[in-house]
Amino acid sequence: MKYQPVIGLEVHIQLKTKTKIFCGCSTTFGAEPNSQTCPVCLGMPGALPVLNKQVVEFAIMAGLATNCSIAERSIFARKNYFYPDLPKGYQISQFEDPICQRGWLDIQVEGEPVKRIGLTRIHMEEDAGKLVHGDAPGLEDGSGVDLNRACTPLLEAVSEPDLRSSDEAVAYLKKLHQIVTWLGLCDGNMEEGSFRCDANVSVMPVGSDTFGTRAEIKNVNSFRFVKQAIEYEIERQIELIEDGGTVVQETRLFDPNVGKTRSMRGKEEAHDYRYFPDPDLVPLVVDSAWVERVRSGLPELPEARRERFMEQHGLPLYDAEVLTASRQLADYVEEAISRHNNPKAISNWAMGEITRGLNDNGIAIEACPVTPQLLAGLIALIDGGTISGKIAKTVFDEMWKSGKDAETIVKEQGLVQVSDSGAIEAIIDEIMAANAGQVEEYRGGKDKVLGFFVGQVMKASKGKANPAVVNELLLAKLKG
Repeated sequence: MKYQPVIGLEVHIQLKTKTKIFCGCSTTFGAEPNSQTCPVCLGMPGALPVLNKQVVEFAIMAGLATNCSIAERSIFARKNYFYPDLPKGYQISQFEDPICQRGWLDIQVEGEPVKRIGLTRIHMEEDAGKLVHGDAPGLEDGSGVDLNRACTPLLEAVSEPDLRSSDEAVAYLKKLHQIVTWLGLCDGNMEEGSFRCDANVSVMPVGSDTFGTRAEIKNVNSFRFVKQAIEYEIERQIELIEDGGTVVQETRLFDPNVGKTRSMRGKEEAHDYRYFPDPDLVPLVVDSAWVERVRSGLPELPEARRERFMEQHGLPLYDAEVLTASRQLADYVEEAISRHNNPKAISNWAMGEITRGLNDNGIAIEACPVTPQLLAGLIALIDGGTISGKIAKTVFDEMWKSGKDAETIVKEQGLVQVSDSGAIEAIIDEIMAANAGQVEEYRGGKDKVLGFFVGQVMKASKGKANPAVVNELLLAKLKG
């Protein structure tokens, strides 16, 4: 019997606010344990939460960007459970009335048509603290609780069970990650837990419309691990069923060291959490005027920017997708094009030398020493015939190091391209005289010998000879 996977994702998105969702404590990552806490986020009796308006704005932005309806009235609820990193004994979340509802995202796996994935809801909630096990001073033989993260604002985006493969799950996750980082809602750092995923996985016989029992894989923090965890869990459930066993509803953890999931605890249902409206927080009312103010402030979204790069700038789909992977890179390219209208050349340099330099130096595009203005100036010199593409790479390296513009570097180092046919012709004559045998080979029908002569001329001119002029003169002279 063949089986069909059924996958739904719950994604926790840590918001880039300066302060927490219900208090004024800082959200800065990496501070001294328990140094960013107060009576509210420590759960002290009598301490009352006050909602951070920026969190609501971010939730509305996320909802609009994922085609959700924004609820006019939403309610915060208490999700009750005991865990050492949850000081209040409950988590403030949203249950029956979330702020964002019934959205969708379109995804595409290579070689397959576009598929629409439903978004059940996006709701606001606070994060819990963090347990530290034996990897901090004084904890060699025990565990500690760091509550700096307690009360940090999160959005939880819950998909419909519309995903049918690990590749679809990764495509959906990458799409959501791109949107929230593009909007500046989240830094997207999966290693630090800013963007993490719970995957609900089940299998059912092909042709059936009855879902199987699902297992939830908690807190997977990389695209690669999401794919591995889902694929292992699918295989595990199929083998279990075929061996006569039964899949039980449970929460599992993925161990990336062995590529397997393992049982953590029984899976809780909603009633296990005893949800009820939080009496310390009044219902949140978001009127249409507020929604429209947020909508009017949204930037051009990745898909729209990608389409415009193709239509307005004539870039191929591959280039447009790479350049819109981040808003900062797309903005960089857009500014460079505005200064010198050669989109394809700018795209090639951005995807090539610029990206390589950023990766080699471990920096973001915002810190790139070759600004859009400098890159545009370099390409203008190439297009104007002042320098060759080969010399341009030398100029680029110097621009990266010094921050000087291309024109200054070319003048200082005497790198102007030689296009004078008389000077180039003299070099060609010398090389042909010194390589009479290769001349005869070319004239005897070995066309590949032309590359040898081009290389010799460029070497003799120290890369300064205009390649187009070199080719034209060589062809004329070699034909005799």
